[in-house]
Amino acid sequence: MIPKVFREVIDLGDGREISIETGKLAKQAHGSVVVQSGNCMLLCTVVSNYKQSDVDFLPLTVDYREKFAAAGRYPGGFFKREARPSDGEVLTMRLVDRVLRPLFPKDYHAETQVMIQLMSHDDDVMPEAMAGAASAAIQLSDFPFECAISEARVGRINGEFVINPTRAQLEESDLEMMIGASADSVMMVEGEMDEISEEEMADAIKFAHEAIKVQIAAQLRLAEAFGKKEVREYTTAEVNEDLQKRIHDLAYDKCYAIAKKGTSKAERTAAFAEVKEEVKASFTEEEMEEFGHLVSGYYSKAEKEAVRELTLSEGLRLDGRKTDEIRPIWCEVDYLPSTHGSSIFTRGETQALATVTLGTSRDANKIDMPSYEGEENFYLHYNFPPFCTGEARPLRGTSRREVGHGNLAQRGLKGMIPADCPYTVRVVSEVLESNGSSSMATVCAGTMALMDAGVKMKRPVSGIAMGLISDGDRYAVLSDILGDEDHLGDMDFKVTGTSEGITACQMDIKIKGLSYEILVNALKQAREGRLHILGKITDTISAPAEDVKSHAPKMVTRRIPNEFIGALIGPGGKVIQEMQKETGTTIVINEDPVTEEGIVEILGVGQEGIDAVLAKIDAILFKPELGKSYEVKVIKMLDFGAVVEYAAAPGNEVLLHVSELAWERTENVSDVVNMGDVFEVKYFGIDPKTRKEKVSRKALLPKPEGYVARPPRDDKRSGGRDNRGRDNRGRDDRKPREDKKED
Repeated sequence: MIPKVFREVIDLGDGREISIETGKLAKQAHGSVVVQSGNCMLLCTVVSNYKQSDVDFLPLTVDYREKFAAAGRYPGGFFKREARPSDGEVLTMRLVDRVLRPLFPKDYHAETQVMIQLMSHDDDVMPEAMAGAASAAIQLSDFPFECAISEARVGRINGEFVINPTRAQLEESDLEMMIGASADSVMMVEGEMDEISEEEMADAIKFAHEAIKVQIAAQLRLAEAFGKKEVREYTTAEVNEDLQKRIHDLAYDKCYAIAKKGTSKAERTAAFAEVKEEVKASFTEEEMEEFGHLVSGYYSKAEKEAVRELTLSEGLRLDGRKTDEIRPIWCEVDYLPSTHGSSIFTRGETQALATVTLGTSRDANKIDMPSYEGEENFYLHYNFPPFCTGEARPLRGTSRREVGHGNLAQRGLKGMIPADCPYTVRVVSEVLESNGSSSMATVCAGTMALMDAGVKMKRPVSGIAMGLISDGDRYAVLSDILGDEDHLGDMDFKVTGTSEGITACQMDIKIKGLSYEILVNALKQAREGRLHILGKITDTISAPAEDVKSHAPKMVTRRIPNEFIGALIGPGGKVIQEMQKETGTTIVINEDPVTEEGIVEILGVGQEGIDAVLAKIDAILFKPELGKSYEVKVIKMLDFGAVVEYAAAPGNEVLLHVSELAWERTENVSDVVNMGDVFEVKYFGIDPKTRKEKVSRKALLPKPEGYVARPPRDDKRSGGRDNRGRDNRGRDDRKPREDKKED
């Protein structure tokens, strides 16, 4: 039976369209849609169990995968099957998760899976910008879900905003932002910028939001045409208003007083835990058996209300700071003796230790995804071990959070790495303490480590995490938030930038209808905080080091014509391997398809080794010019001449024939020159007789008095024979040989 297909089309306004359809694929999923733009097709499916899980949170899994078959390619590696997700796929999962998760009811705890697959790829379409179509699949399901959302990427080319630009267009754009929103509220922002202002960033968000509204309208039309199901019933959380009021009355004032003291995290935690135990102790055993499962939740709610009210009414925070106050900062560079660059950045109870490693293009981070193949010459890795929060947890590899935070810090810094930086640069951030925005501490530590390593950054970058608390009528923007403030606040946004503007941002907005006025005010307050932190950084290290450290590799690049690459590599790589072994350097050769030249990268700790490689390259590239004189050195004696080496190109040898040593007849080569002698010769190019290079010493010497040149040889006078007795007559001059007569 031919399936009935429902389809809606979104006009992007420049001739491109996005279509959403359902009814053909994956009909046993609780909701499924195929979203298409050009030849790019994504299949989005959603499933949620009807039984609630025995946990107090939503076990939501968002999985985004790109199939290599979608691009007509095989997976790399030995096993020809897609395996663990790439960093790019993980980042897309996070983008979708951050928008969807807040829209499920807080008491909905059923196992839920959102799966998005790239089924067909188009080089002109970046698929992650359409992954928000998972919301369309949810609209077709019976999930309890607050409202439809969508996501869009925005770029700006020549001052004009563009929705969902191509990868080629992004190369010309001065910003790239992903925005997730409902029809009435922006919920998520993430992107990188070329030092733009706060107002420009807000304008980009507004532009994307208008496009998102159009996409949401298409989702709702599709759901209406398909016939949206009734929302499923599920076991809701038990509510006991009397118990909630009782706990509030017991805990609120005490929590308010603790919050107002402005103590450290450890002291605060212990004090709040003591109040919680006092609340529990106020109940009888019978009451705890009946209501014990509700006590912790109601206590946490009272504690949260007390802390928020303290900030809104008195402008004070958990650690005693004012809303715009930054925690104490101390920094240090060159802490680790063996790394190419290192730094420590400590802000309050958050600390990051950053290292920099310099390498060649061979050390670039290779990206192999169906939707994109390339490499990064600057990349940052972020590690968040359990001890940094005083916990002991299982170690299960790199988490999605670590991938996301590292990517944010990388985006904040990479725009300040100059295009002519010869190195591949790897930054690693080890978070040693965490209580509020270790990703922004990573940006600050990364900046100092890069400058310590001698990377010529355009400008130093700092980062800050901001928060927002609002009750609808009042609001407070918090600079440099604590971990607890991140949890209890209404917005968490991280901004990185230089003295000139914003370089990257990440925002998660938890309240509806946040005005752009509040957003811009928050961004401006963030700028003040960024500049304060930037001052602390530049007080520690004001500019990049003049040169790399003595133990760090120096990098020199040379361009050579492609025709000489083979000579530099040698048969089977013999020449280049011997050079690396002899000089202690690493040599990498790449071809530039634009200029049709070879780019030779020479990496070595010792300058002598680098100079030796450069000398060898000069020798290979050396081309003597016809008629010019060159200094040479005798390196080998032969019976018929001497092998000489050009002083300007060691290793470049040529034969000086005995007849070119002197004007006088020379019987023994050693009568004129000896091993090690240095003199000049004149270059005559390729000898047409020998087809070899010809140089002459005598051509630069005065002719002896009375010298008479030998007359040219007359082949006829010599009987048609040369001076070695060979017959040199042409075939036509020969007389026909008479046949012998037989006896």
